[in-house]
Amino acid sequence: MRSTSPYRLTLFVCLAEIFGLASIAVFPALLPTFMTEWRLSHTEAGWISAAYYAGYMILVPVLAGITDRMDARKIMGLGAFLGALTAIVFALSAHGFWSALILRFLAGISLAGIYMPGLKVVSDHTEGTLQSRFISFYTASFSIGASLSYLLAGEINTMAGWRWSFAASAVGTAVALFIVRLYVPAAKICTSKRQALLADFKVVFSSRPAMSYVLGYAAHMWELFSLRSWLVAFLAFSIQLQPAGAFTWSPTQIAFLVNLIGLPASIGGNELSRKFGRRKVVTTVMIGSAALGSVLGFTAPLPYFTVAVLALLYGITVTGDSASLTAGVVAVAPAGFRGATLAVHSTIGFGAAFLGPLTVGVVLDFFQDSQLAWAMGFLTMAAGSLLGPLFLSRLKSE
Repeated sequence: MRSTSPYRLTLFVCLAEIFGLASIAVFPALLPTFMTEWRLSHTEAGWISAAYYAGYMILVPVLAGITDRMDARKIMGLGAFLGALTAIVFALSAHGFWSALILRFLAGISLAGIYMPGLKVVSDHTEGTLQSRFISFYTASFSIGASLSYLLAGEINTMAGWRWSFAASAVGTAVALFIVRLYVPAAKICTSKRQALLADFKVVFSSRPAMSYVLGYAAHMWELFSLRSWLVAFLAFSIQLQPAGAFTWSPTQIAFLVNLIGLPASIGGNELSRKFGRRKVVTTVMIGSAALGSVLGFTAPLPYFTVAVLALLYGITVTGDSASLTAGVVAVAPAGFRGATLAVHSTIGFGAAFLGPLTVGVVLDFFQDSQLAWAMGFLTMAAGSLLGPLFLSRLKSE
């Protein structure tokens, strides 16, 4: 790449992220189909959804942590290659719980190779005000990738079946690999450091400001990825309660809009944080999101239009703190340990993303997929968000 303009660079890294997320929502988008075809319980479906984030959580400490020592662009390329490979194998050979569990775990590893290393590239080539803004663009681009994954999965499944949905996602991830190879420049490497990677993590764990953001991010991820894993199934349940001929956009179309609205919500939240203070804005958003999520689970019998509107509003609050939390942890990362800080941030955050969907699945099975079950499931999602303000209270006023 001849130009290292931060604008051009951020554009291409965001595009690589968007295409690299092509398969992220294919399984949750088609969850009702898989539960029927493979006779999955909610707990089993929760395990498959959670396996994606488990793969991410287990490998991201290494893949993001070594970006202080190794070019993050190369790691992004490996992640995109693995993502394309696992998606095409899923399309060709997945046939039940165990095959889906293993392949989604591997797909999560591919995300670990793409997402945080991409953030490292962006943050390495920007500083100051531009850094906060471009990090918010990159973080918000996650919503574009996830929303398109929902939409394309649903539309392609309707036309040709779920195997073609996964095949199409493999093509999208291959495009991400192409972008990384041709248009993403090298990231910075700290050549002077010789200590072990675990020692890097110890520095991060010792940083009170960094860990306040990390734990706040974990609370956010519990809620966000529980919603992304179970939203389509909830909307499908609501449709079953509607009278014949009622207004019904498909669940995947609603999920597309809910995730897409996260883009302006995340960027807007970060801009408000820059103006009014990060801790104050994030705390307000988290409390409001928990309140709205607690209500949404009780609304399945209401008119579907009302359910859809409330879900869209929840899509705003559940992502309104995302960019602010990540920009905050980058800003307070110990000098020379940005990659390690992002590794800890992402590992703990996606650990919560693993536990959230699984816990909701267990709750749904416990209450036997009833209206009460979905109410309790959404209360479980929202409960995690309420811990965020507690963690952020450890920060000094910003």
